[in-house]
Amino acid sequence: MSDARLGVTVTHRRYVPYSHAHYAGNLVDGAYALGLFGDVATEVCIRTDGDEGLFASYSDVQFRAPMKAGDVLEVVATVTRVGTRSRTLDFEARVVCRGRPERGESAAEVLAEPVVAVTATGTVVVPPAA
Repeated sequence: MSDARLGVTVTHRRYVPYSHAHYAGNLVDGAYALGLFGDVATEVCIRTDGDEGLFASYSDVQFRAPMKAGDVLEVVATVTRVGTRSRTLDFEARVVCRGRPERGESAAEVLAEPVVAVTATGTVVVPPAA
């Protein structure tokens, strides 16, 4: 018997403001993506279990490409395992738009293909079913 929560996917999009740049070249730190993963995981828990849940751990995090101020990130979480109280989620943060300050102060473009910046697997826990 398959659990209807398996495969549930939630997507958020977020503009990265220039005030969040942390390093030279307007780079933001990798922890920025982890915070976004926490936000999308919260919505997954609300949708699947009626509770915000708590993030328990990451079993894998891969930083694959830079994230920069001026980017628009698409952050996706998908339920891949359902336990009694735990849920395993796969995460992906993709750059879908990128600022182009070399062309002008507010210039930006939609990327032809999203760039996968960060992937992760994480575990969340929810209260026992009532």
